[in-house]
Amino acid sequence: MATRPIGPEDHDRIAEAIRAAEARTDGEIYCVVARSSDSYFFPAAFLATIGMLVASLIVACGLEAWWLTIRLPHFVLAELLALASMLALLWLWPGLRIHLVPKRLRYQAAHANGMKQFLARNVHRTQARTGVLIFVSIAERYAEVVADSGIDAKVGQHVWDGVVRDLTNHAGDDRLADGFAKAIESVGAVLAEHFPVTAGDSNELDDHLVEI
Repeated sequence: MATRPIGPEDHDRIAEAIRAAEARTDGEIYCVVARSSDSYFFPAAFLATIGMLVASLIVACGLEAWWLTIRLPHFVLAELLALASMLALLWLWPGLRIHLVPKRLRYQAAHANGMKQFLARNVHRTQARTGVLIFVSIAERYAEVVADSGIDAKVGQHVWDGVVRDLTNHAGDDRLADGFAKAIESVGAVLAEHFPVTAGDSNELDDHLVEI
């Protein structure tokens, strides 16, 4: 997914896209992008340790098959040194960790972060329960649209799935800002169809992209 930073001009463009979309609807759109949704040190260390133990068992069986012996204290010391080296490597190079974690766990962490942002940013506290969060977690290559209960009652999940596909395609081409702008436009069109703007509508959420 995208690695290029989102510059000030991109932030301005995204904020303008939110304002334009919300001008046609009573709904509220909020955007968050995270560099990563977890440090992944502990799951990566756990899985790497399991792999190291399996590899050690294979080596031990191989030595036995070749009638070679190694003293138990030496074998245990080698295991401890390998474990310490592996943990140090994961500590010093955080970028390695996510590659050791299954995609399912990465997506679970990103989804949990998206739900956390939905609540922490008060997207769920709009008056008509018509807030929508557009969330991207770059390290996990994950995007999600989280809609409040007032919208879920009228809009099927397949609609948001289409928005997410388009957003991730843009992000995969290193055009994350373009992806956000297009996603905001798409979400705004859906909200305008089901929740057109009414007299007295107020802006309840900030109109900008939050980077965490």
